[in-house]
Amino acid sequence: MPKIISIHSYRGGTGKSNATANLAAILACQGKRVAIVDTDLPSPGIHILFELQDKHIKYTLNDFLWQKCKINESAYDVTSVLGEQKTEKNLIYLVPASVQVSDISRILRQGFNTELLLEGIEELIQLLQLDYLFLDTHPGLNRETLLSLTISNIVLLFLTPDEQDLRGTAVTLDVASRLKVPKLFLVVNKIVDRYNFGELRQQIESTHKIPIVGMMPDASDMLQLASKGLFVLKYPNHPISLVLKQIAEQIDQQDSDYAPNDSCDLKPFIMECV
Repeated sequence: MPKIISIHSYRGGTGKSNATANLAAILACQGKRVAIVDTDLPSPGIHILFELQDKHIKYTLNDFLWQKCKINESAYDVTSVLGEQKTEKNLIYLVPASVQVSDISRILRQGFNTELLLEGIEELIQLLQLDYLFLDTHPGLNRETLLSLTISNIVLLFLTPDEQDLRGTAVTLDVASRLKVPKLFLVVNKIVDRYNFGELRQQIESTHKIPIVGMMPDASDMLQLASKGLFVLKYPNHPISLVLKQIAEQIDQQDSDYAPNDSCDLKPFIMECV
């Protein structure tokens, strides 16, 4: 069965978009059919990692949500980014969000129809016969993001070992538990050398009562790449790439033999949260 995976964080700057793109690439390299939907509509940008130029984007997720196109018309085949690892079996599609100031302003003013988004996700899975669909969410807690979390088979919550991040993550986990998100895991990113990884893992897991599936070091190589391509393809044996591959393996091992939450039943609670 196809799996819907949300990549979320309480704050921006945790590296979740980079991780989303790289995890999708890892699974695609394994022969999977994968799509990413950039639901971070107020601050989009994941398309840059796939070298998808603005001039080549006719329709975006915004256009679908405003009923200007079909969902598959806003999905772009970016499998070529895999280079030599591209085969007849693997596939990556990306549904980008608009980077136009007017479109971002409209989203901030009006929001969007979350039910239409969910319908589009279901249709995309069927049309493209996907094994995995990733949702790159907007950081923080808002109605749209929370509804996205409720339809996911797996949620990866990214955080850094920063006190603001740790406290914000606790709030997010409390809301997620009340939303009954079934499979929730933590990923700790940007860990500097002075930390003892084992002690940090024990501290965070003990505090939050949620398993950590990956701990990634802070690395200048990631900064130097500056979003010009996918890290795991350029540095396949780098410690960060090895952790991402471990996370992808654990995602692949998770079953999906349950129905995601019915977002309609959760609307009153979600409105109360935000």
